[in-house]
Amino acid sequence: FGKVIKERRANPEKTKNNTDILQVFIDMEYKSGKKNTDDQITGLLIALLFAGQHTSSVTSTWTALLCCSRPEIMQRVINEVDDVVGGETLTFEHVQKLELMHNCMKEALRMHPPLIMLMRKAMKDVPIESKDGRKWTVPKGDIVITAPSVAMRLPDVFKEPDLFDPDRFAAPREEHKTPYAYLGFGGGMHQCMGQQFGYLQVKTILATILSKYEIEMLGPLPEPDYTAMVVGPKGKPMCRYKRRKN
Repeated sequence: FGKVIKERRANPEKTKNNTDILQVFIDMEYKSGKKNTDDQITGLLIALLFAGQHTSSVTSTWTALLCCSRPEIMQRVINEVDDVVGGETLTFEHVQKLELMHNCMKEALRMHPPLIMLMRKAMKDVPIESKDGRKWTVPKGDIVITAPSVAMRLPDVFKEPDLFDPDRFAAPREEHKTPYAYLGFGGGMHQCMGQQFGYLQVKTILATILSKYEIEMLGPLPEPDYTAMVVGPKGKPMCRYKRRKN
């Protein structure tokens, strides 16, 4: 990225009408008049790449693998795609109607969230009381960290937390309705602003594939790779794609 940024800065006449995201980051100014440095732009581009593409590809993989691990759910998802899309060209309206697939993605994010931890800074003293009555205060300035993969497997919130069960998000169960129980995209004021785009991406990918192919997982469900920046499956999980007879 650094080389590309330097070339862009050195030849502004070639890019004066350019509106790509790199140029947006180069041209933008803060209220103070300060502009981004090359290192800051590189960081923003890397964050954009991971947030907008890598997380979605990992979530698509987990959703497909978990559906494969329960063939009866995979068949229901395929049936939903057939009923909603019906052999037509996939549209935004079709994707919005894929409710079971939406819940499968939510369940994949619950079981295998892409980030190992989420951090927040306490901007003031925050008094806290636990369910069992314990009380303490998070002092102003402290960093608070939560591990979504732990928080979203609490058995008193999600029944049978180690079971892939997308119906837990459907009425009347809706187990995710407990405040801050579901952290697939973080929570609070700074939750992921791209979550709706993320749902759209993953559902589009899976609906496109499943409208044409059946997927069979070859081998056991892989373990998560917690050494990766984005927590995907460990190793190289293998699947067989079989063209459907539509």
